[in-house]
Amino acid sequence: MYSMLRWPLRLLSLSRSRESSVLSITQSKFFAESNMTKSALIILAPGAEEMEFTIAADVLRRAGVNVTVAGLNGSEPVKCSRDVVIVPDKSLEEALADEPYDVVVLPGGLGGSNAMGDSKAMGELLRSQESAGRLIAAICAAPTALAKHGIATGKTLTSYPAMKPQLVDKYCYVDDANVVQDGNLITSRGPGTAYEFALKISEQLAGTAKAQEVAKGMLLNFN
Repeated sequence: MYSMLRWPLRLLSLSRSRESSVLSITQSKFFAESNMTKSALIILAPGAEEMEFTIAADVLRRAGVNVTVAGLNGSEPVKCSRDVVIVPDKSLEEALADEPYDVVVLPGGLGGSNAMGDSKAMGELLRSQESAGRLIAAICAAPTALAKHGIATGKTLTSYPAMKPQLVDKYCYVDDANVVQDGNLITSRGPGTAYEFALKISEQLAGTAKAQEVAKGMLLNFN
């Protein structure tokens, strides 16, 4: 914008210049916002399913998403369901200081899902994410954590088949789809559907073309 030192200027010229400047600033802001890097918070709890965690983190990063891995109980290494040890980027408490995230991802694994379901901090995070209309993604046993915290009640979802009895009374349960999306909720079935799950999240954050590009690079199909 013009300072007082630029006076005197013709009113018409100044007005046009101001309009041009405002238009330029508005356009720049629009393009900056539309191209901002999307963010994902992946929760790493003791007993998490390794494949579901790793594939989600890997695929989202390939799609250009800024991924933060938060340890549910702190920043120490986490032993997963098959004894693979993974080091989170930071604790959940630390990660919450950087809210909001475009998606919160809950990997499955029975132990990890139970831990997330019992976590007060997890419940608060999920309720905040839901009330803001941002994405929540859960795979395998993790939808049971959503149920424990009263998240997305009444929506359509899927899960690992053995978890169905814990979900059918609160949700519209789907048996015959690998990935189910209902609004801002994305759910999936298990390790074998983890790529489809991660690509669906990528599509929501980075667009279909980017998800297809990522899939092609991994010799997968995504339609």
